[in-house]
Amino acid sequence: MGLFRRRRRAGTVSRDRAPDRADLEHLENFVRTRRGVEAYIEPRTTVTETTVMLIADDGEWTRRRIDGPEGARRFAHKMAIPVYDVRLMGYPQRMRDYNERRKRRPELF
Repeated sequence: MGLFRRRRRAGTVSRDRAPDRADLEHLENFVRTRRGVEAYIEPRTTVTETTVMLIADDGEWTRRRIDGPEGARRFAHKMAIPVYDVRLMGYPQRMRDYNERRKRRPELF
């Protein structure tokens, strides 16, 4: 019967929630407080809606849901940051390096 599923646009079913103002505020704050931020659009999956990953110049990153690929592009344009499709570009090496540093020295983060 699907008691815990929510109906979304055009009758599609999603187990995730739509983006809200708190998501956008978090993303805006990340851009304002870091240098060299770039946006990477992550496609919708069977479990999550479209997300955008913001990656700073040191590799620090954050991810939040967004209103589809066009919503991510509008956000990036509004914030004046570059935007990429992760399916075409992949993730930058600096993000993987940042994750590796976090694994080795978690007390610093």
